[in-house]
Amino acid sequence: MSSKIERRRFVQTAGAWGAAAAAAHLALPGLDAAEFARGAPQAEKLGWRVACCAYTFNQYPFVEAVERTASLGVKYLEGFTWQPLGKQQPGVQTNESMPAAALKAMKKALADCGVKLLSCYMAQMPNQQDACRRKFDWGKELGLETFVAEPPLDAFDLLEKLCDEYRISVAIHNHPKPSSVYWNPETIVKVTKGRTRRLGACADTGHWCRSGLDLVACCKLLEGRLISFHLKDVAEFGKVNAEEVPWGKGQGNIAGVLGEVHRQKAKVVFGIEYERGGYETRPEIAQSLAFMEKVAAKLAG
Repeated sequence: MSSKIERRRFVQTAGAWGAAAAAAHLALPGLDAAEFARGAPQAEKLGWRVACCAYTFNQYPFVEAVERTASLGVKYLEGFTWQPLGKQQPGVQTNESMPAAALKAMKKALADCGVKLLSCYMAQMPNQQDACRRKFDWGKELGLETFVAEPPLDAFDLLEKLCDEYRISVAIHNHPKPSSVYWNPETIVKVTKGRTRRLGACADTGHWCRSGLDLVACCKLLEGRLISFHLKDVAEFGKVNAEEVPWGKGQGNIAGVLGEVHRQKAKVVFGIEYERGGYETRPEIAQSLAFMEKVAAKLAG
């Protein structure tokens, strides 16, 4: 499959995906076919942007992740740096090492689908000037607003300088304890204290819940530093391998998180991420979007 997606072909395939997924999931309460490609207009009224995390489609190359994002009516995407670009570029991944022709194909895939790449999850963000500058040059070329990463604790002097120079934020992500030094948001508060506002948090609510943390309390602690979310709900509280479920169906108090973000008047990006990935998660994404829209409409009054 060519990475240079023709608009006619995209419309045909996206329509087919949307119809098939909707038909397969009409039995879900409160979700019908019309909701599958509506995006998140109520959330946008609150100043929020909703993005698909490409990792949700990690079984597919970047080009197909873009197509699936657009088929849901979602206009924004977060990439990750070890995703293959497309079948016509074997061995090429979406990171700063990609050749110029591949970068051009990546931009065209986004433009043809009407999707903007807001951010990218970086596998590494080391305390090394040359390595980080290459990443920031690549991000600038793509028009990225944010890198999502878990940098080493000694990297923040360098990152602060580069964030302000390139006008690209770094949102610190959390994995669950004990695998991440950032599992507790108090660490993020500590490393960002007194630094540029371009350093903040990408709050992974699923991992907070798996770590046994109160999600709303975590959001309060990070007030003024919330840049983005990997918004997840999970079936069990305090269990590291708890399965993800549609927003509002688990133990994560997602409605409470949305209410707290609204109270803070934070203009964040909510990333949709299902770690198990694959085509079968698209109906759950649509159900999650419908939940967010319902809560956002209530918050807007």
